[in-house]
Amino acid sequence: MVSMGNCLTLHRKRKKALPIETVFKLPSPLPTWPPGEGFAKGIIDLGGLQVCQISTFTKVWVTYQGGPDDLGATFFEPSLIPDGFHMLASYGQSNNRLLSGSVLVAKDDTDNQDLLIRPVDYSLIWTSESLGMKQDTNGYIWLPIAPEGYHALGHVVTNTEHKPPIDKIRCARSDFTDEIENQTWIWGLGKESNANELNYFTIMPMNRGPQQMAVCVGSFIAQNPNNPSLSHTPLACLRNKKPNYLSSMPNIQQIETLFQAYSPLIYFHPKETYLPSSVNWFFINGGLLYTKGDESNPVPIEPTGSNLPLGGSNDGNYWLDLPIDKPSKEKVKKGDLKETQVYLHVKPMLGATYTDIQIWVFYPFNGGAKAKAVFINIPLGKIGEHVGDWEHLTLRISNFTGELQSVYFSAHSGGSWVTVSELEFNGVNKPCTYSSLHGHAMYSKPGLVLQGKGTIGIRNDTAKSKILMDTGVGFELVAGEYLGNSVVEPPWLNYCREWGPKVSYDLGDEIKKVGKLLPGIEKFMKSLPKEVLGEEGPTGPKMKRSWDGVEV
Repeated sequence: MVSMGNCLTLHRKRKKALPIETVFKLPSPLPTWPPGEGFAKGIIDLGGLQVCQISTFTKVWVTYQGGPDDLGATFFEPSLIPDGFHMLASYGQSNNRLLSGSVLVAKDDTDNQDLLIRPVDYSLIWTSESLGMKQDTNGYIWLPIAPEGYHALGHVVTNTEHKPPIDKIRCARSDFTDEIENQTWIWGLGKESNANELNYFTIMPMNRGPQQMAVCVGSFIAQNPNNPSLSHTPLACLRNKKPNYLSSMPNIQQIETLFQAYSPLIYFHPKETYLPSSVNWFFINGGLLYTKGDESNPVPIEPTGSNLPLGGSNDGNYWLDLPIDKPSKEKVKKGDLKETQVYLHVKPMLGATYTDIQIWVFYPFNGGAKAKAVFINIPLGKIGEHVGDWEHLTLRISNFTGELQSVYFSAHSGGSWVTVSELEFNGVNKPCTYSSLHGHAMYSKPGLVLQGKGTIGIRNDTAKSKILMDTGVGFELVAGEYLGNSVVEPPWLNYCREWGPKVSYDLGDEIKKVGKLLPGIEKFMKSLPKEVLGEEGPTGPKMKRSWDGVEV
């Protein structure tokens, strides 16, 4: 066991500053937001319960080992809390990234003053005092015990064995709370999460989506399998009960200012052949509509898509394709960066405390893929090729302040959220994005991402080049359901069929050809999703599960 004196000695010997010791700041100041109703006012009313987002903290306890990258974690309590507001939870973050989080504080603005209440007691669920670990002092994690009809929203962290004051924190009335689930691993005793040991996770509402009212507090949960009181989820998140809950959402002028401030820069690979275009450019330059049973008579598409079959479902009766004549076909396949326009869909998230701006990018053609096995790269011929490729990014913005919080990068049938402190910026507040060669998957960093298991997979190559698109130069707000009739959707957005034909080659034969060059890869190839294999053209943005749901 390492004594406390030894712990402090180890701490003093640590020379390299931890990332969390630096507070993240966007490269440029925020713009002045156009006037509106409740967006970026600092406080959001959840129906008598006012909440404010706090990103200034007082450090309480630090551990210097365990957790991501074995760098430990730091635990804080919010500071500079406005008058009348109360702490709801402590905040915790891994030490391997810049300090960039926030936590909510709350104020009961009703006459009855019964939406918030003090806990009746605290339960000590874990302490570091018996562990031989690098830390600045001993840490103690407490669970507030809420009165009947109320829920605790987070833990309290102290550096003393004495219980926190009862007045330290508030619990929320049950009808203003919702269920939670684990999100990101913050810290544990080892370098990876172990279900049989102590773990700390950030928590998110379980019920998420544009129509869901659950609100993220920004707290964390401690899970200790050796503590019976933590055998079930003891915490909750908040819930927006305000009838006019959309009043905190941005209006059209604010959306335009937000997007000009945070519009991503998309870097294409220096060898990229197939670039994006606007949908109108694709139609004007020869995009064709085919009908099942009448394939010999394709129809040119009107510039806005007004003659497309709208609504319904993807029944296989219609599809789009490239022009028939070879020169026009080759021209359209390559796209036209100068004529590119991105398409925005704006929606409320997390009880309208955040705004998600989906950015949809259209490519007339998706190129063939390459496989990698250890040190060998194998072109996959026509595998991966398809007409009509839709990719997207999503900006998540705080409705308290208008600050960018994170970005979702779509990649084939999945994707990932990246918090703002881990994004790359190019001197301004526009996050850098890297589009993979031919496949157009979106990534936050350049390099190779291998899609597969072990040493065999599909290559996703990205690199910074002079082929660059500032999405803020050409964009169109095509959907924002909460804005009502203020946004007119273009006809093509409601085309629900495929934006390309099914493949005209024998996929099985193509896979066999690859198998001859690289034995053992056939089974792997057959397990890949259709989006990667290119068996059929994709559907449009409205048909994607993330359109009216959450990013997966």
